[in-house]
Amino acid sequence: MHDLALGQAEMGAEVGIVCDSRTGGGSDLDVALSRLKDNCALGVTRIPMARTPGFNDWRVYRKIAKLARKLDVDVLHGHGAKGGAYARLAGRGLRKKKGTKVVYTPHGGVLHYSPSALSGRLYLALERKLGPMTDGLIFESVYTGNRYVELVGPPVCPVRVIVNGLHRHEFYESLLADDAADFVFVGELRKLKGVDVFLEALAAHQTIFPGRAIIVGSGPDEKHFKRMARKLGLTSRVMFSGPQPARTAFVRARCVVVPSRAESLPYIVLEAAAAQMPMIASNVGGIPEIVGDVPMPLIPPGDVDALAGQLRAFLADPNPFLRRAEELQRHVAQQFTVEAMTRDTVDFYISELGAGIHKLPELSAETTS
Repeated sequence: MHDLALGQAEMGAEVGIVCDSRTGGGSDLDVALSRLKDNCALGVTRIPMARTPGFNDWRVYRKIAKLARKLDVDVLHGHGAKGGAYARLAGRGLRKKKGTKVVYTPHGGVLHYSPSALSGRLYLALERKLGPMTDGLIFESVYTGNRYVELVGPPVCPVRVIVNGLHRHEFYESLLADDAADFVFVGELRKLKGVDVFLEALAAHQTIFPGRAIIVGSGPDEKHFKRMARKLGLTSRVMFSGPQPARTAFVRARCVVVPSRAESLPYIVLEAAAAQMPMIASNVGGIPEIVGDVPMPLIPPGDVDALAGQLRAFLADPNPFLRRAEELQRHVAQQFTVEAMTRDTVDFYISELGAGIHKLPELSAETTS
């Protein structure tokens, strides 16, 4: 959302940001917010937003609706399930009075829930309820679009797949610290991300191919994973370092591991590819779309033995992984750019929805970093 907003501003649109005030933190977020404030003519508004539905959501969407009316916006673009809900609820009156277009980009979240679970049925029912309030859907991957149709139903509005992108300066060859570990995981510490699978794979056959790993991030299952590492006898070989930028984490290890059980189009895979990092990843979500024709083996999600085999293969001979990293970097540099993402998004607003591009608030329940 950060790069998209800046790109739209560079194209001459008046852009505003509405985002959560309780997530994120640190110097990187401060820098990102500062850039947004300097470039977004409609300002940056931060409001406390809970990740799950609650009574506070009514107050939040009312604040957003009031702000959108005051700014007289042409497009409301909601990112993520919560941001999408806020945008569509807040845009109801504006759609009738002004013809404001409401666009929604799912970021995976609600589409990862099982339709057989009570929470899944609730969230998917809400998505169906909000469908008629949506003027356009932008999916980050073909996978996400197909998943939406499967779980929510065929969209009743224009749809386009527009993949995430990176800037040219984000492509480089990462240097390694002298004490670099073998593997690094970067992401939210919850079971969906497969950290437990990674730990079990590290423990498998550790007497034959002992590897060291760094777990970078925080999350609701952090304590569980730390206990698990102790029980598996990994205390001396696995370090939990807390959150830090991906670029910093890449310096600290020789290979990035993405053992997720579910994903949309994960930025960490794009960032690792751009840094020319050797990578071991799951065959989930939009990851195969990022890899494309690069001959990079992807691991079945949740398969400890398959992941352990790839970890051992890297420790035995990293050269094939290094060659694939070079090839994947070239591929991503050609196919996943911020310029294309911004251009295609604005074109969707105009050609598919008939919207102006003068005032474009971006809404998200996620951090802007």
